[in-house]
Amino acid sequence: MFFYLLRINSHLAENLKVIPVIDILNGKVVYAIKGKRSEYKPLQSILTDATEPLLVAKAFKNLGFTELYIADLDAIIDCSSNFAPLKQIADETGLELIVDAGITSLERAKTLLDNGVSRVIIGTETLQDKSFVAEAVKTLGGERVVVSLDLKGMKVLVKLGFSGCVDPLCLLRDFKAAGVSGVIVLDLSRVGSGEGVNVDFLRKALALRGTDIYVGGGVRDISDLIELAKFGVSGVLVATALHTGKITVEQLKDAKLL
Repeated sequence: MFFYLLRINSHLAENLKVIPVIDILNGKVVYAIKGKRSEYKPLQSILTDATEPLLVAKAFKNLGFTELYIADLDAIIDCSSNFAPLKQIADETGLELIVDAGITSLERAKTLLDNGVSRVIIGTETLQDKSFVAEAVKTLGGERVVVSLDLKGMKVLVKLGFSGCVDPLCLLRDFKAAGVSGVIVLDLSRVGSGEGVNVDFLRKALALRGTDIYVGGGVRDISDLIELAKFGVSGVLVATALHTGKITVEQLKDAKLL
């Protein structure tokens, strides 16, 4: 019955991108859970014994993935500008890199793009002025800018003194008006938890139309991916379920997601 379900829904899944995730902290890939960064531990995965970002990226490449989301926590937390490891990953794997590195200036965004990154992420967690989003889209192009709506539950994470609304749907409308082509709805309280996605909010976000919606945090298994494909989600960020084997490469291929 389960595999029959995958077959009859495979045409829906073909438009859904499954994007693996690596979180880098202190130069190593870590296991992220619920946004509690002080508790992050070195990655343990059935896919690789490595914690070096390049080796983990190569493992995903060898499995057939073509895109990789990287959260450079060293850059986000400490404003590190050592992007050489990102360039090495891009050069040696050919993966399309989508990177959150605490972008707060156009200069920093351009430096990322010069280091092999395909698309830069502007996370609300490090955003102080919402006009920066429109400025980045105008300068870099909408196809190279992705906004991450960083949430903890239904609370939007923004910098102190943020110049904009802090209601998540209001912000999504603002990002759409700014010309952003893609928005990641990232619930940090669900990352690594296996609790499932906040479907109620997701339905409201998708109702806005006009912007590709990606989802991160809480994905449990292949059935979640099939359900998200039916909703019309453009992509899903997945880490824990891949590393634990709750989602396998074979399942992804059966569902035409890889």
